[in-house]
Amino acid sequence: METKTFETPALYGDHHVTEVRRILLELEGVTDVYASSAFQTIEVTYDEAKINDLQITVKLDEAGYLGEWTLPIELGTAAQQGDGQKPFFRHTATYETIKHTVSFGQRVSYQGRPLWHCPGIGVVKMDEEIDNG
Repeated sequence: METKTFETPALYGDHHVTEVRRILLELEGVTDVYASSAFQTIEVTYDEAKINDLQITVKLDEAGYLGEWTLPIELGTAAQQGDGQKPFFRHTATYETIKHTVSFGQRVSYQGRPLWHCPGIGVVKMDEEIDNG
C-alpha cells in the first residue's frame, strides 16, 4: 500500500469532503481517503498494483479540487462610472456620527451555475428545466 498527500486549495467545505471521498473511493485500488476542509488536504491510501498517483491526480483535477480557488474581487471604481470597468459587487459605508451602516447590493442574475466556484457541484437546474426533461 502507498499513501499520497494532495494539497487542495478548492477544498473549503465539508460538502467537498463528502464529494472527494465519494469520487476517490469509487476508484479501483483506493482503500482509504482522509480529506480535511480545514487543512485543505487529502491523504489517499491505495494499492499501487491497481492504480497510481497520477490517475488519482487526474481524477482530482477533473473534479476541480487541485486548481487555485479564484474569487471575483471588487474593483476600485464606483458602479456608476462608465469608463468600461466592471462595477463593484457591493459597497458599504459606516457613519460614525449616526451609528448606522448603509449598504448597497448588486443584483446578480441567474447564470446556470453557482455564484462561487464550487468543485463537485454541477450546473444548477431551474424547476422548469427539471419538469421539461
